[in-house]
Amino acid sequence: MNSGKTWVSAAEAARLLGVTRATLYAYASRGYVRSQATPGSSRQRSYSREDVERWRQKAEDRRAPDKAAARALHWGLPTLESAITLIDARRLYYRGEDAVLLARTRSVEEVAALIWTGSSGQTLPEPAFGGLTFGKPPRRFIARAQSMLATAAGRDAMALDLRPAAVAATGSRILWLLTMAATRSDRVTGSIDSALARAWEVDRRGVDLLRAALILCADHELNVSSFTARCVASAGSHPYAVVIAGLAALEGPRHGGASARVEAMLSSMRRARPLAAAVAERLRRGEPLDGFGHPLYRDGDPRASALLTLLRDRYAQTPEYRYAAEFAKVAAAACGEQPNLDFGLAAMARVLRLPAGSPLVLFGIGRTIGWIGHAIEQYADGQLIRPRARYVGVVPMSRDSSTRRQHEHPSREPASPESRSRDDASRPRDERVRSLRGTLRKRRDPSFSAEPGLAPS
Repeated sequence: MNSGKTWVSAAEAARLLGVTRATLYAYASRGYVRSQATPGSSRQRSYSREDVERWRQKAEDRRAPDKAAARALHWGLPTLESAITLIDARRLYYRGEDAVLLARTRSVEEVAALIWTGSSGQTLPEPAFGGLTFGKPPRRFIARAQSMLATAAGRDAMALDLRPAAVAATGSRILWLLTMAATRSDRVTGSIDSALARAWEVDRRGVDLLRAALILCADHELNVSSFTARCVASAGSHPYAVVIAGLAALEGPRHGGASARVEAMLSSMRRARPLAAAVAERLRRGEPLDGFGHPLYRDGDPRASALLTLLRDRYAQTPEYRYAAEFAKVAAAACGEQPNLDFGLAAMARVLRLPAGSPLVLFGIGRTIGWIGHAIEQYADGQLIRPRARYVGVVPMSRDSSTRRQHEHPSREPASPESRSRDDASRPRDERVRSLRGTLRKRRDPSFSAEPGLAPS
């Protein structure tokens, strides 16, 4: 989210809200709109644009509830109940436990067990694949993973058991298949993070970072890929299909695929000096600072903060860390937003010298934990997710005029006799005459139909 100003003057805030300054001051005094002293002025204050926009949106929603309903799926109201993840604007919790603390103290497998079963002490079964062969998989990770999952699904009859414990066991097999896809190996041993570390030649300091990244990516409530996963699960599809669909959504450039833009941005500006001038020039060209800001975190994404802190603790003296830290500071000052998870993953990939595209790999493997958790919830719910569409297209011509008008303006009350008379007066004379003749004849003969070619029913 790369908005412009994050604080606005009193005049602009009042204009955006459509209220007087006195009303704006009342909003601020009640805590509805945050304010702060304007630098260089002892009396003037500026106001949070985010709070102003939120209250402006509420006012518009009260005036036009139809539009509010149409926005409900766009960073809007909750649409499904879940006991997995809580986002409280500053912190992230899995099953009531701080995700950042889990990333520092628990294994990937323990967090998977927590999300799937409600207890991190639950032991997940060891995956067994029975000599699966996958031929020559595609080069890109997402396509490679989807191909391998589709192959395994055809051989895994147990995946059709949708009871919670069985889905957790299938989820464990899926996680290891994704790790095989990431490492391009036919067999992996040890923990998931250690298997990735061996394949990517990461030193011991970096293993903790890989583990933390996977855990911090595990779930994030009803993002687009998790919502997709729940929709597929609601149809009764097996967990392999759930994860294949989640990966398809994750790859999009507005979701997990955004990390590729952050990687490209950091690479292209690595030698730019002074960095602040290069960042300012980028903004002047209309290019965004990818990897900064998140609509759900007012004070910064705690996942990014955790990863950058771990990098500082272990790699503070490396050139790549110093560059990533300087870029984060300069960019945050320029755009008024803090780094998000995409930046944290891309910065970690640079410092650890991971292969290109590794942020998306970590995101995909980690988020699979959440998709399986959502699938377990949705299977237990047993309801098909089936939103309704608000039709805004052309109404078929076969409908009579009153029905057509009602479709085009669904909130309009049925026409009154006076308005019908006005409508009749606007119709062509020949049409009015035919309608009147039909009405008179129907009064004499109830079996008569005024519409050509229609017989009485």
